[in-house]
Amino acid sequence: MSVQSKKEQVQALRERGFVVVPGLVSPERCEELKRIGEAQLREAAAPIEFEADLRYPGAPVSKEAPGGHTVRRLLDAYSRHPRFREWAASPEIAGWMEVYFGETPVLSRAHHNCMMSKHPAYGSLTGWHRDVRYWSFERDDLVSVWLALGPETVENGGLWFVPGSQQEAFTSERFDASKFFRADLPENQAWIDRAVSPTLQTGDVVFFHCNTLHSAGQNQTDQVKFSLVFTYHGASNVPLPGTRSASLPEVSL
Repeated sequence: MSVQSKKEQVQALRERGFVVVPGLVSPERCEELKRIGEAQLREAAAPIEFEADLRYPGAPVSKEAPGGHTVRRLLDAYSRHPRFREWAASPEIAGWMEVYFGETPVLSRAHHNCMMSKHPAYGSLTGWHRDVRYWSFERDDLVSVWLALGPETVENGGLWFVPGSQQEAFTSERFDASKFFRADLPENQAWIDRAVSPTLQTGDVVFFHCNTLHSAGQNQTDQVKFSLVFTYHGASNVPLPGTRSASLPEVSL
């Protein structure tokens, strides 16, 4: 992929719902972030989310079952370590988000804000969904930043995106009770057939819109995959009072 300016990257995001920015973070910085994640995974210090908590396809049925204590996410990454915090509020991200939103960007600590760990044996499959399904803001206009701390491919559970889906006004019937996009509907399958899974190298970053349909498969390799993920919105797009989106203090960049 050729080097693009921030404006070109933002335009690609607006058109496709996601854009990959290769090599945004140095291998050395990624290795440090991954080492921190591995150490915190061994400690399993709260707050964390277990695969068994969600019970997605391929996850242990309970914490008492084999693999029941497989960690899916190290939560509140912003507060977990200074290095995570530095990346979340880095000049690279602040500048990018300012171009996109056209105003002061704000980091949401209530959504994503985590180190994702996808394990080989018990890392679950994540069905097609829009992240905004459980988010409550004045406008559905937020952007997530996914930093690959190692290679991400179809084989180790990399992301899939449906280009252009962020612009489609899908009705509620197109989603199931858990707000996953229903693959059993022919009209939905036509969208899913368009999906692409960009191969990511260490230090590549994916910016994607909260309405972009995406999914992720299971990890078929023998190595845990680590990704650091944060979500941002413009300062004028505030979380609705009393909702989960407003449950943690936010961070202006």
